[in-house]
Amino acid sequence: MLLSALIAALGSMAVLQPEPLTIAELPALPKRAVRADWLVRLPDARAGVYRTPDGSSIVLDNGLVRRTLRFQPAVATVGIENLMTREAMLRAASPEGWVELDGRRWEIGGLIGERDRAYLLPEWIAEMKPNPNGMTLAGWSTGKPSPRIGWKRTRNDSARPWPPAGASLTLTFVTPADAPSVAIDVRYEIYDGLPVIAKKLTLRNTGQTPVRLNRFASESLAFTEAESAVGPQPSWRMPNVHVGSTFMFGGDTPENATKVVHWLPDPAYSTQVNYALSMPAILECRPPIGPDVVVQPGGTFEGFWTYLLLHDSTERERQGLAVRRMYRTLAPWIEDSPLMLHLTSTDETVARTAIDQAADVGFEMVIFSFGSGLDMEDTSPANIDRFKRLADYAHSKGIRIGGYSLLASRRISDDDDVINPQTGKPGGAIFGNSPCLGSRWGIGYFERIKAFLTATGFDLLEHDGSYPGDVCASTDHPGHRGLDDSQWTQHQAISDFYAWCRERGLFLNVPDWYFLNGSNKSGMGYRETNWSLPRAQQHIHARQNLYDGTWQKTPGMGWMFTPLVEYQGGGAAATIEPLHEHLPDYELHLSNNLLYGAQACYRGPRLYDTPETRTLVSRWVRLFKEHRAILELDVIHLNRADGVHPDGVLHVNPTAEERGLAAFWNPAGTEVTADVEIPLYYTGLTETARVELDDGTVRRYRLDREYRIRIKLTLPARGVRWMIFR
Repeated sequence: MLLSALIAALGSMAVLQPEPLTIAELPALPKRAVRADWLVRLPDARAGVYRTPDGSSIVLDNGLVRRTLRFQPAVATVGIENLMTREAMLRAASPEGWVELDGRRWEIGGLIGERDRAYLLPEWIAEMKPNPNGMTLAGWSTGKPSPRIGWKRTRNDSARPWPPAGASLTLTFVTPADAPSVAIDVRYEIYDGLPVIAKKLTLRNTGQTPVRLNRFASESLAFTEAESAVGPQPSWRMPNVHVGSTFMFGGDTPENATKVVHWLPDPAYSTQVNYALSMPAILECRPPIGPDVVVQPGGTFEGFWTYLLLHDSTERERQGLAVRRMYRTLAPWIEDSPLMLHLTSTDETVARTAIDQAADVGFEMVIFSFGSGLDMEDTSPANIDRFKRLADYAHSKGIRIGGYSLLASRRISDDDDVINPQTGKPGGAIFGNSPCLGSRWGIGYFERIKAFLTATGFDLLEHDGSYPGDVCASTDHPGHRGLDDSQWTQHQAISDFYAWCRERGLFLNVPDWYFLNGSNKSGMGYRETNWSLPRAQQHIHARQNLYDGTWQKTPGMGWMFTPLVEYQGGGAAATIEPLHEHLPDYELHLSNNLLYGAQACYRGPRLYDTPETRTLVSRWVRLFKEHRAILELDVIHLNRADGVHPDGVLHVNPTAEERGLAAFWNPAGTEVTADVEIPLYYTGLTETARVELDDGTVRRYRLDREYRIRIKLTLPARGVRWMIFR
């Protein structure tokens, strides 16, 4: 660990600095240019912390992105550069965030006096003054990224490093004498081969009295505008960045789950084109309410992580590839995507038969589904013993086992439900009624679920209705004081629980965007009532859902659904049972999901009912596992299903022997011959491709100048063809 010299020690805080290091002792910022596409070839450059030639600034750089922190005359971010596009992303110096302590706001560092906030010249920075309301730098250190949560790897987990390889920088700021005595640690991380800069604030109470942290922002960046307009706009184009965080919930996409991203106007930017000075031009990352927590003397408050991903293109596919790469790096457990049976019964005979069938055909997980009779909140010895026997039996067959538990979207009691701040009563929550996780019931719920999972040896939890972001106005719940701290404390409770699961290798199905908090999988994105439609319609909807759901999710991040038995109506026309009577539809469900690389909840009491059905399921499972490495990686979107024309996708992996796998479906009732165009750029192939068709035919094609090939393909009626590219 490298430590800086002590710059200041203000208030009552003393900062210990063993073996101090000066900026001059950091390595010089290297001169390097991006030579290869980072989505196709791993960049040569590695992440590091450097000094500028004049010694005034510290730079986080990995050859793809760069963040420059000026240290003279005070600390401020003066540059965020997209090295891939050679673009300066900031137009003005920015503080490292702000905190509101006991009702008074303090900036974390910062400079004032910029001549023009439209752009920033190096010579202007030397003229600027420290923010008079700013906290002062007391020390700094460098190091490596640290594990955000513990991760116990299981049999199908990724081999990716944890934490990711890279570099870190931590700045420590202290308050002046007339402020509450606290230290703020601002930690940055930058990773090898990923255009992402991470950041988190930690507050330490170094005084003798409690400190109330009313609100805080971990970023307040003056981004260069992506669009200028003189008049008001119905919506504004935002800078070409994606912001992820560990404070995401209540959504099925990164955009609707992100709760910390706020684009604000910059009234001090007086030279902007917009006459009302209302153009959104500052990215502020803060909770929507609170946290309003009290930090006791010697205590610590941990903020959330933000992940600033700089895009190098406005193309939807390329941006999606970047987001998917970010999640594979920062939440590598998402690559554990087992084949799973959603078992509709807890009868011991039915369950043992289902486990036997799963092991027989190559499925890897059995989940006691909703409505099966499982109650994880029942920690009685009889219930524990019953499900421990089944778990032990599943483990003897090499099958992971677990079950469903509903948290939110149900009523518990007036004393335990979230209290609507408008009415002072339960009701009006995001799901109508929901328990407060800070109520006595909520605290007890996590204790019961932990006890059940531990005692039974279950391997997974399907956690429906996870915490969606409800606030609670109760002042009687033991887990929070009132409204302003209710969202933060409830999110902390669910995050701590998911971290507990991840540390124990427990698989987490969570229909919400909790990937960075430890969940493995969320819904791909579908309307549940569509599984009650006639089977032919289900297939078109399924491939539309898969196509739409994999723009920002890898195939393994989303689950699909297959109604082996009736689900929310539809009768016999909507279901597969009896399985042997509907083999073409069963096979199409299997091909839809497995050739997309996604796993479905196959919901029913069994996977096969005849030898012919068993052969069908086994054949598709074998095919999937043979090509799993490519199928579970990125999807390139070719043609969306419309029920009339062939639709298809391409999987790519530029670092493997199987560089690509394409699949095409024909929804028509007659055979179709089509010329299909396949873009192979992201496979890493540049001149020729060896193409192996599913019928064993092997051909070699020359790529055109756009890295494409064209293949004449005959597709069977309501069938599928696939091919491998090497």
